[in-house]
Amino acid sequence: MTVHYDQPADGTAARPGTWTRPPAPVTAPEGGEPKRSLPRRLWHGRPEDPRWARPAFLALLLATTALYLWNLSASGYANSFYSAAVQAGSQSWKAFFFGSLDAANAITVDKPPAALWPMALSVRLFGLGSWAILVPEVLMGVGTVAVVYAAVRRRFSPAAGLIAGAVLALTPVAALMFRFNNPDAMLALLMAVACYLVIRALEDGRTKWLLWAGAAIGFAFLAKTLQAFLILPPLALVYGVCAPVTVKKRIGQLAAALAAIVVSGGWWVAIVELWPASSRPYIGGSQNNSFLELTFGYNGLGRLNGDETGSVGGGGGGGGGNWGETGWDRLFGSSIGGQISWLIPAALILLVAGLVATRRAGRTSATRGAFLVWGGALLTTMLVFSYMQGIFHEYYTVALAPYVAAVTGMGAALLWEQRARAWASLTLAAATTATAAWGYVLLNRSTDYLPWLKWLVLVGGLTAALGLIFAGRLGRRLALGAAGLGLVAALAGPAAYTLTTLTEGHTGSIVTAGPSVAGGRGGPGGGGAPGGGFPGGGQNQQGGQGFPGGGMPGQNQNQNQNQNPNQNQNPNQNQTPQNGDGGRPDGMGGMGGGGGIGGLLNGAGVSTEAKKLLETDADAYTWAAAAIGSQNAASYQLSTGEPVMAVGGFNGTDPSPTLAQFQRYVAAGKIHYFIASGAGGGMGGSGDGTSAQITSWVEANFKKVTAGSATFYDLTQKAGD
Repeated sequence: MTVHYDQPADGTAARPGTWTRPPAPVTAPEGGEPKRSLPRRLWHGRPEDPRWARPAFLALLLATTALYLWNLSASGYANSFYSAAVQAGSQSWKAFFFGSLDAANAITVDKPPAALWPMALSVRLFGLGSWAILVPEVLMGVGTVAVVYAAVRRRFSPAAGLIAGAVLALTPVAALMFRFNNPDAMLALLMAVACYLVIRALEDGRTKWLLWAGAAIGFAFLAKTLQAFLILPPLALVYGVCAPVTVKKRIGQLAAALAAIVVSGGWWVAIVELWPASSRPYIGGSQNNSFLELTFGYNGLGRLNGDETGSVGGGGGGGGGNWGETGWDRLFGSSIGGQISWLIPAALILLVAGLVATRRAGRTSATRGAFLVWGGALLTTMLVFSYMQGIFHEYYTVALAPYVAAVTGMGAALLWEQRARAWASLTLAAATTATAAWGYVLLNRSTDYLPWLKWLVLVGGLTAALGLIFAGRLGRRLALGAAGLGLVAALAGPAAYTLTTLTEGHTGSIVTAGPSVAGGRGGPGGGGAPGGGFPGGGQNQQGGQGFPGGGMPGQNQNQNQNQNPNQNQNPNQNQTPQNGDGGRPDGMGGMGGGGGIGGLLNGAGVSTEAKKLLETDADAYTWAAAAIGSQNAASYQLSTGEPVMAVGGFNGTDPSPTLAQFQRYVAAGKIHYFIASGAGGGMGGSGDGTSAQITSWVEANFKKVTAGSATFYDLTQKAGD
């Protein structure tokens, strides 16, 4: 592994500890060596690279692609909430633009629509199906691996880039979310792109890199709103201090980058806010039909302080709440540790080592800047995730995966190059020891899961650490052997969790990677999510069910058979009652004696009889049916291909439509059926909310119809007719 020193602009000798790639080769003059063709450049890479570098990089991408594509259809429609919006966007360009849940544009999802756009375009091209929805997510994962490799390779070496790419690809939560249709895949890709572009800007001070970085962050805002801004403070601070241009120019460049963020993320917001509310869908997740309110409330500050109006239950004060105990160790707890934390101890050690090694470098050292960019993004995101009191799910931690991978690759390369120094070899050994010990702890949380693996990780890691202590004195082959053993031991645990994740389907709103763990989601007793959760709230890892602490009472715990889009080809497969929902095939389990939160966190099962009922004369109506809650509506919409109105949005708590609006829709003959959901259904189905008002009005005035074991109300026939 060869690492090159920075070359100052004045031609003087490079300072120790300031590392970078060598200068780009000068094009040969006419008559000299001919320029290589594009295929040859793609295969062989840069002239300064070793011959194995580019084939190894391409092999990494191919392996990641094959790994993430394997068994992809096991998750079916994955999160039916977003799959229904993808289906709607493939049928209506208006639904595509707004991110509507249905093609008739009643209400949007509770996020901006950018993450839906690639999937909706794919479905337009290839038709509705699991692969058409999820392959774009896989490609985002492969793209993120490529970006992290490129960023690390620029400042260090191909080997460092390969380590970073492998760490990212084998992170369990990354393998989960780059095969799932939540917005987090696009967010992780764009955040990695933003870090890469800022590092490019630190190299030469060119404004264009900062503008592109701002555009990436702005577009990430259109994927998952304010989470895209978590890394803004460290990126701006690092560039403002370390950029190789004057202070005045740095300030101007940062202002221009801010403008790029506003333009790239604000154009859609401006259109939505200026569009007449009467001719666009209701903004799901908001209480006032405002995207700005959604951004700064439910999806913004509410996530930090737990004050989330319309939420299914925010966090509590005093360091805990429905979404788990907050604190510095949150990311290492039983529910989250196995998702992301395998290499976090090593990454933190290597980050400190990288900053120490470059402490004497000049202010403009791009190598130190790379540590500050990736390390700053890592620490800032960890801090927010650890202490946020609002809605927090394990899969959010995929945002950390690129940062952990990059810091690990960079730090390992730096210390390896300086292994002749005692401090470097000892630090490498310490990082390896920490990884082995923590891997043992994580694997020990699943006592029945590959019990031999934890010992392999511990013994292998400690043996490698012992060898790395003397890496500077050993021959190159022995030193490489110790380093290789340490890498294998470090990746064995997350790789096993990743393979387990790939072999299982994941559906619903809350999903986790890897096997069940004691005290976590899916653990013994089922109530092991942070905060304890609701009584009886067990969940398995395959289905990804659960509520803030592991599920809702009566909620079906294994609904995978109803999430596969190909299952409707066999009418017998969707007639089996769900487990744990009182035998109702629509998946609407009772709460408190038949109350209604069925389908809140996962889609409902749709029987053949129900599907046939809704499809009859569906073309004569704007909506084939209306249902409380988006997941219920999504399931029927995906099954029939017809628009289904989600009353109350995701939680059933949004004031859309109002009772008066719903009555007008019914009077105009726009809705055929109302899908019953127990005592009102959804979080908003009880009390005096609009969902409860609509339910009561329908039940009192329209004819009840049974299809299979599900209950509907025919809105074209009065009760008693």
